Amino acid sequence: MKGSDAEKIAIAFLQRQQLVLLAQNYRCRFGEIDLIMRDHDTLVFIEVRMRSNDAFGGAAASITPAKQAKLLRTARHYLSAINSEPPCRFDALLLSGSDGHKIEWIKNAFSE
Repeated sequence: MKGSDAEKIAIAFLQRQQLVLLAQNYRCRFGEIDLIMRDHDTLVFIEVRMRSNDAFGGAAASITPAKQAKLLRTARHYLSAINSEPPCRFDALLLSGSDGHKIEWIKNAFSE
C-alpha cells in the first residue's frame, strides 16, 4: 500500500468522525503535514503513518522528536499564512495490517 492510499483511508475515516478536510500534503520549507482538518472549532494537524507490522515499534514509534519538531514548524508556517490562530492540536492516525484497515486515532499525540 502506498502513502497516498493510506491518506485516502485516513481521510475517509476522519470524515466519518465529522472532521472537515482543509488541506492535504501541505508543504513548506520546514516540512510537510499529511492532513489539516477542522474538528468543530479546532484546527487539527494530522500525521498519517502506515505499518504492515509492528516491527521496530510500529507506526507510533516512527513519529520521532525530530519529526515532531518539523511538524510544529510547518504548522506555525500554515498558521502564519491564514493570519489566524484557532485552537489547534496534533493527532496521529496509525494504520496497520496488510490492508491498512486497522486504525488507531491518537488525539493530541504530542504538543509543544
